[in-house]
Amino acid sequence: MRIVQLLTTLSFGDAVSNDTIALRSVIAEMGYDTAIYAENIDPRLPKHTALHVEKLKDLKKDDIIIYHKSTGTDLSFSLGKYPCRKFMIYHNITPPEFFVPYNTAAASLTEYGLEGVKHLKDTVEYCMADSGFNKQNLRDFGFSCPIDVRPILIPFEDYNKEPDSAVLRRYTEDGWTNIVFVGRIAPNKKQENVIRTFYHYKKLNPKSRLIFVGSYQGMENYYDRLQTYVQALGLSDVIFTGHIKFAEILAYYRAANVFLCMSEHEGFCVPLVEAMHFQVPVIAYDTSAIADTLGGSGILLQSNDPLEAAMVIDRLVTDEELQKQVIAGQNRRLADFQYEKVRELFISQLRSFIGGGDK
Repeated sequence: MRIVQLLTTLSFGDAVSNDTIALRSVIAEMGYDTAIYAENIDPRLPKHTALHVEKLKDLKKDDIIIYHKSTGTDLSFSLGKYPCRKFMIYHNITPPEFFVPYNTAAASLTEYGLEGVKHLKDTVEYCMADSGFNKQNLRDFGFSCPIDVRPILIPFEDYNKEPDSAVLRRYTEDGWTNIVFVGRIAPNKKQENVIRTFYHYKKLNPKSRLIFVGSYQGMENYYDRLQTYVQALGLSDVIFTGHIKFAEILAYYRAANVFLCMSEHEGFCVPLVEAMHFQVPVIAYDTSAIADTLGGSGILLQSNDPLEAAMVIDRLVTDEELQKQVIAGQNRRLADFQYEKVRELFISQLRSFIGGGDK
């Protein structure tokens, strides 16, 4: 029996690609012939990490395709041609209305992605979802097949690498408070609401800075609007790192005093878990999959009121006992995402799909 994974793009370092590569190792350890096939393969990845989708041939009835769905692609409509069993891992797709004012191509791509999801309800016989929110999305789209929830496999050992020393020195030796958000610059992530919050917090604590860690490639129009907004508010100490090296990302996590997320649409949000790993207290607006991922940890905001959020930051930063309580809760939740635990859950779910046994 072959168990292969199929996706649109296998990138260097993004959450879906990391999950795919990690699952390949697990499937191989289970004793199955396995490989990854993709339409686009990042050239920075080691050779033979994946094969082009055109090379996916000679599948038999009992073979299995695991299809990762996270964007618009023709693959969703051609998946039915393969004469084998199929199931989907659903990573969610951002609603197109977030992108319409800034990037019509991105809006069209996500709209096509959602059409593809709806088409697949009659193609796949089983689904895994990254979160309860994603599972409900599939039910809302009319999926009646079995759906299990399985968090993304996160390679925590990567985070033990050496952080960039220059970034650490720059942002940890002056005693300022660092409010950090990690994630691409994108309208669904509502970086403008983080800026609004910082505007109020800066009045409470002038020795503070806001750092956005993430690329704005493809969302330059939105990035320009954010820059204009910062200037209109007369704010200083707002930093956009753009695309940076992994060692620098690690340094920003280590420098962070608070992780602030005001996003309005997330299918999982790996940076929340990364912040937990780095012992950074999380404050997040309760939308989409945020509460699922935090699992009762962190501080959930019931509104996106910037003044309320600023006051919560101030309380958290100045109350050491509260910080300890928040981090303790995050550590309890972090245990649910440990590699071995998620690995065993995936193995159990895959074996159940296959029908029991190793082969």
